[in-house]
Amino acid sequence: MDRTGHDPRPEGLARLLEEDPADLYEHAPCGYLSMVPDGRVVKVNGTFCAWTGRDPDDVRGRRLPDLLSAGGRVFYETHLAPLLRLQGAVREVALDVVRADGSVLPCLVNAVEVRDAEGRPVLVRATVFEATSRRRYERALLAAQRAAADSEARARTLQQVVSELAAAGSAERVADVVVRRARSAVEAAGAGLWLADPVPGGRVEGQPVPVTLTASDGLSPELLTELATAAPAGAELVRTGGVRAAPVGPELRERWPGLAAAMAEAGQEALVVVPVSAADDRHLGALVLVLGVTDDSELISLTEPGTRGALSPADAELLATLGRQAGQALERVRLHEETLRQAARSAFLLEAARLLAAPREVGETVERLAELAVGRLADVCVIDLVTEHGLVEPVVAHADPARRHLVEQLRDQHLPHRDGTHPSVRAMVERRTVWAHGVDEWLLLRMSTSPEHLSVSRALELTDLICVPLLVDGRPLGVITLGADSRRGRFTEADVETAEQLALQMSQGMDVAQRFELESRTSHALQGSLLPPHPPAVAGLALAVRYLPGSRGADVGGDFYDVVPLPGGTDVALAVGDVVGHDVTAAATMGQLRSVHRALLVDRPAPGALVERLHDSWPLLGLPRMATALFATLRPGTGELRIASAGHLPPLLVAGGRAQLLPVVPGRALGAPPGPAPEWSGRLPAGASLVLFTDGLVESRTADLDAGLDRLRATAEEVAAGEGPVDPDELCDRLLAALTGPRRADDVALLVLTRLPDAHEEPAASEEPEADPTVLTAVPTAVPTAVPAAVPGPVRACGPTADLADVLDGAGGDVTVSGDAMRWSPERAEPEAPPAGFPGLDVAAGLGLVLGLDPASVRRLVSGALTRLSGAVGDAVGELRQLARDVRPGGDPEDGPDGEGDR
Repeated sequence: MDRTGHDPRPEGLARLLEEDPADLYEHAPCGYLSMVPDGRVVKVNGTFCAWTGRDPDDVRGRRLPDLLSAGGRVFYETHLAPLLRLQGAVREVALDVVRADGSVLPCLVNAVEVRDAEGRPVLVRATVFEATSRRRYERALLAAQRAAADSEARARTLQQVVSELAAAGSAERVADVVVRRARSAVEAAGAGLWLADPVPGGRVEGQPVPVTLTASDGLSPELLTELATAAPAGAELVRTGGVRAAPVGPELRERWPGLAAAMAEAGQEALVVVPVSAADDRHLGALVLVLGVTDDSELISLTEPGTRGALSPADAELLATLGRQAGQALERVRLHEETLRQAARSAFLLEAARLLAAPREVGETVERLAELAVGRLADVCVIDLVTEHGLVEPVVAHADPARRHLVEQLRDQHLPHRDGTHPSVRAMVERRTVWAHGVDEWLLLRMSTSPEHLSVSRALELTDLICVPLLVDGRPLGVITLGADSRRGRFTEADVETAEQLALQMSQGMDVAQRFELESRTSHALQGSLLPPHPPAVAGLALAVRYLPGSRGADVGGDFYDVVPLPGGTDVALAVGDVVGHDVTAAATMGQLRSVHRALLVDRPAPGALVERLHDSWPLLGLPRMATALFATLRPGTGELRIASAGHLPPLLVAGGRAQLLPVVPGRALGAPPGPAPEWSGRLPAGASLVLFTDGLVESRTADLDAGLDRLRATAEEVAAGEGPVDPDELCDRLLAALTGPRRADDVALLVLTRLPDAHEEPAASEEPEADPTVLTAVPTAVPTAVPAAVPGPVRACGPTADLADVLDGAGGDVTVSGDAMRWSPERAEPEAPPAGFPGLDVAAGLGLVLGLDPASVRRLVSGALTRLSGAVGDAVGELRQLARDVRPGGDPEDGPDGEGDR
């Protein structure tokens, strides 16, 4: 009541609040239970009985644990009862009460223990609240949390897979990552990845897809064997669908009974097949997982039997994503590997081209190519060649040194011993590449020609063969056979293309090399026939010769020497000459000139007469070049020496430790208008040496000819400074070392002879007191025996520096000079010799007379100036010719397409 004595509550509410407390207990919104300390119920309200569908008498007298589920009973005995005695009260304990119909009622229990004055438990009072809605909410919340955790785990798995696949550098590494991560993601018992093998020419519809196990984890050997057996047919399933789960049941037992039995024995419940596809939906293989009992832990599995083979939609989607990621990673890795292989193949072909371009013989080149092939492209290489002599012994090579002896045994099994079924024979006959993709026992039997051959072929463990013919314009040059063994794996189409490129390079290179070898052998044989023979042994003389061609790659040039014992046995003919130029035309002219020289020696003409005969016969010979030459006859017994020069440098006499050029007057060069041939005669003292040489020994574009002759004399005197006669070989070597270098501008022919002092002396035709051979001035200097009558006035002393005017003096016609090449074309009717002198000199002398000068002095002054100008022009032309040779090495810049100078 309030302060005024009135009751503010409504009449009905007041009446309800004043009801009997017993009714409130009986119909309370919760269940009430009173229990003795051992848990037997002694009092229960109607609310609890209504929830459980039990009568109060059915509840009283029973222990509370008997009204609970199995889990609730365990929890009551192990947790609730001990905790109640320890604390005296418990709050919100979740228990499942079993209704009368057997259903479960989720409840929350609060309980307190009533104790007497001495603390002994007397009674337990408990309130029970229904928690069905709360349990449903908690389960939904727990499921959501579990789904979130699973989603996070799947996202983390994908992140790890993507990260590891990005770092994978090979298909094997990609497979290992996918197998491990997929198995962990779905807690599979085992997993394996099978990849489809590339099929040459594309897959044939209806044929099984060849697959290879690339990686596995957790699969027993028995399961792997059965899975490998079922893999080719199972790959077709992958091509026609997404992720598939096949439980161990009637369908699996009917299709693959062995696999179903192996899985059942291992306690596995299902097989999951995940396609591995590229970005364009091309199927590259399959990821196979086995769901069931795992051997990774000894803990008791809480998964109910029969549910371990189930695959949730989220896990299926995760596996499908992993399959796509794996396919893209495989494509990337394969593209990278193919790029590296293509770079390696390009480098291999480049190295092969370098080998083919190197200046080697064909046999050595082929051996190097075979070694290169087994190092880069194949394990076995056999090259059969067809040469001008037919099939030769094949070149064989193996990448493994331990198996090299096996391929060595194949040398006896080259093409003549093989029948038409052998791939290499088919390649040559059919003029096409033969690729034996997959070498089996049947093919080995067909290829083998004997049991020994079959044994060697088996030991090589070949898996693939590529046979490519070597063709040039449809003509077979041989065949190259490449083999791969089980360690390398099978060839790819790119390998076949590389082998064909190699065969093309080899065909072209070998054709060029074989033709070059033939031309080279022919050229060397022809050049060898042009070279002068080694001088014969001559009694009383020691001889040495040297010959150095001026052109690179040539054995012979335009210079020559010759030593010919004349009929009768008393005299020896000597010759040294220089055809203008040092090319092939000069060499051919030299060979003909040397042959004509020997032919003219049959009747033993004097050197001067020999020069005149050559002049007279030159138009009949039709030789395209001019030449200078020195001819001599020597009688070793007496030392009588006769020399005639056709525009050539004089010989060098070495005697008494001194050296001196003999005063031989040069006549006109061969090929120039005929003219007299002055002859020098004298006597070669015993122990003296005579040096006959061509201008290539002393001529230089950087110095005067006189300087070269001075170096010649100085070097010869150094050699002659020792005791006794000069050794011709030593003198030759010293002269070449001092006067020539690695880059010669001209050919060099050198002939040195020494008259031995112990030679038997014969009386000379006109005996004179012999001068002291140690005094150079005492060397015989007889005047020419024939002075040309056609030259009016006093005879001019023409030394080694005689110019072209001296050689062609009085000749009519055209003279063409191009570098070293010179040719004279005579007029049809040679006019009379013009008067000596140059009209310009007369004009200069007349002007000098007007000015009061001596006409003779003016003539000498102008003539000397013209001589110096001519020498300067010649030096300039020589320097320009050397510059042209440097620009175009290997040939004469003045030579035209036909090898001759411009005319």
